[in-house]
Amino acid sequence: MSTYASIKNRLRHTVRLDRAVRFVWQAGPGWFICSSMFVLLQGTLPLVAIYLMKLIVDSVTASIGAQDSAAALGEVLFYIALAGGVAIFQIFIQALSNLVQEGLSLTVSDRMYDVLHAKSMDVDLDYYENPKYFDTLHQAQREGPFRPTEIVNTLMLLSQNSISLLAMAALLMSFHWGVTVILFAAAAPGILVRIKFSRKMFLWHRERTPENRKAMYFNWILTGNIHAKEVRLFGIGNEISAQFANVRQLLRQEQLTITRHRAIADFFTQALGTLGVFAALGAIAYRAVLGFITLGDMVMFFQAFQRGLTFLRNLLKNMADLYENNLFLSYLYEFLDVESRIKDPASPRPIPKQLQNGIAFDRVWFRYPSTDQMVLKDITFDIKPGEVVALVGENGSGKTTLAKLLCRLYDPTQGQISLERISLDRFNTKELRHELSVIFQDFVQYHLTVNDNIRFGNLDLASSDPESVRRAACNAGADQIIQSLPKGYQTILGKLFKNGVELSLGQWQMIAIARAFMRDARLIVLDEPTSSLDPIIEYEIFSRFKAMLKNKSAVLISHRFSTVQMADRIIALKNGRIIEQGTHQDLMRQNGYYAHLFEKQAGCFQHL
Repeated sequence: MSTYASIKNRLRHTVRLDRAVRFVWQAGPGWFICSSMFVLLQGTLPLVAIYLMKLIVDSVTASIGAQDSAAALGEVLFYIALAGGVAIFQIFIQALSNLVQEGLSLTVSDRMYDVLHAKSMDVDLDYYENPKYFDTLHQAQREGPFRPTEIVNTLMLLSQNSISLLAMAALLMSFHWGVTVILFAAAAPGILVRIKFSRKMFLWHRERTPENRKAMYFNWILTGNIHAKEVRLFGIGNEISAQFANVRQLLRQEQLTITRHRAIADFFTQALGTLGVFAALGAIAYRAVLGFITLGDMVMFFQAFQRGLTFLRNLLKNMADLYENNLFLSYLYEFLDVESRIKDPASPRPIPKQLQNGIAFDRVWFRYPSTDQMVLKDITFDIKPGEVVALVGENGSGKTTLAKLLCRLYDPTQGQISLERISLDRFNTKELRHELSVIFQDFVQYHLTVNDNIRFGNLDLASSDPESVRRAACNAGADQIIQSLPKGYQTILGKLFKNGVELSLGQWQMIAIARAFMRDARLIVLDEPTSSLDPIIEYEIFSRFKAMLKNKSAVLISHRFSTVQMADRIIALKNGRIIEQGTHQDLMRQNGYYAHLFEKQAGCFQHL
């Protein structure tokens, strides 16, 4: 089945309005009820307005040649004043309705962001490593915050237009049923065209999501701070800009083609509707000339037809909008319906308070969900309480993947990882991760205050013991650097916001280490934690680090063998397998893979 056909097939299961309406009701029931009340009012007032116009015209006609002209004029002025009051009341109701709809819209949008953020935090890590899921996330973020509100607002307008249309249709039926038929026949073709092209545009958007994301990526390279240095140093700005322009040209041409076809179809359907309007006008005028209706009736019926046509077009447009909005909202449904592979057990085991056996890998194999290649192969080793285990190996050997499995960001494809002989998947994931403190090599640089950057490591501790932030900074050797900043721990880091101060990569790394030291964790995982620090600072940090461990365990991933030597045990990985393990001295005596890597690095330093 083609991509286009499979998309059409999935649409059969996505066109639902109840989820959107239920979501809006839950987000703001008070706003929803108020908006519904105004719908009823706004739906009935147009009938009152055109009936008053009939009375004005008839009273003016009757006053011509009347004996008591003053009384006749008074009646005309009374109806005019009454019509003016109704018009002002309509304006007042419209203003209140706009206020209520804006309140509902903002409430729903904020609620939708909460839902998107919660779901984004809940989905598995592999979601962010799969291009297909990125397409879904991109569309959900783009469409989710405003589509539910649009659906409910459209439902409100549809209800209002339905009430007004029923009133106008009943009035026209009292004139002649044929005019009512003309009314519906004039509006229907245009709406059918709208529905057809709404579906076509949706399918196009969906099929071109990867190209849209690529264009946004090129734009990010050209405008973001991360790539700014290389864009200038390598002079690649024009090349990236040209690639962006090529993608946008493709998207623009295809979208304009769809729009052009819709414009042609709109012309013919609007022309047909206009002919219907004048046919109805001719029928109403003919009856007035023959004296079957008064001049006021003619004005009333013609206004009823014109407004009825407007209400019908709006009604059918509302239905087309509902269809279109619900189609685009299917992106959000797809994102919210993504199921996590990392599931908590129905009855999770409590985390052991004392560690006696530590952590064990038992014949662990692993491949990432989006690939077929095994990254880890038959991994078996353990980490005793209080033991520092270093993982070494060339890039791509599986070191960081092991760290991710320890944090249960993924589950093994085969085999088992256990804590105190209990499989990790038997624990509550949140509680398990609370027992871990991790710094990955691609640690986050939060463009917030220094205090925020460190306290994020343990929000509960930072709230109950504000001094813990400074202690963690001291243990990471960062306190002196922080004190030299303009506002100390309240200094904003990075250049995204006003008065922000940029740090060197090594200083950022010390802040990240302080964040890891905030957590009183059973297991600490450090993935290249000091790669940007000089050897002296690195030695000081690791000396403090080992003193802090006591009965805790640690996994150290590093390419610096000066750091690795401080570990109690070293595990050498190659192509996803354990080649050898032991202390630094043991492995050097074996003169195997580890010794080869160590001597190779030592040789590099000797030549510097």
